[in-house]
Amino acid sequence: MGTALLWLLVALLVLVGLAGAVLPAIPGVPLVFAGLWLGAWIDDYAQVSGWTVGVLGVLTLIALAVDLIATALGAKKVGASRQAIAGAMIGTVAGLFFGGLVGVLVGPFVGAVAGEMIARGNLAKATDVGVATWMGLLFGTLAKLALSLAMVGMFVGAYLI
Repeated sequence: MGTALLWLLVALLVLVGLAGAVLPAIPGVPLVFAGLWLGAWIDDYAQVSGWTVGVLGVLTLIALAVDLIATALGAKKVGASRQAIAGAMIGTVAGLFFGGLVGVLVGPFVGAVAGEMIARGNLAKATDVGVATWMGLLFGTLAKLALSLAMVGMFVGAYLI
């Protein structure tokens, strides 16, 4: 495979990865990392060192952890049941398939509310859980996107310097 095609693959992986940082069905941050690793590999780590790739790997792990922790903390802060957390996950996936971007935004809320209603039957509590879960997902997504962009910036900086 020619160098130009490899760089095209790098760009494709990074762009799909950045989209995946927002869309839950695409493993965004790992795709960004894979693209950046490929970019470093293309010239045998002459422009972007193995150390930089290692730091990018650590940032990938941090981004994945932050995403999971933010969602759990959002739900846990208001005492969400296990059913509400499971409902939020199911709602996220279902929302992607049934409602596109709007579904991704509404699905976790609806799923968390439905799960909490099944667990406790209290609509006011279920609404609070839905909002808190949605906020956790939102902050987790923003953190993933910010870390992904920081990874790209670090790669570009290392490549150009």
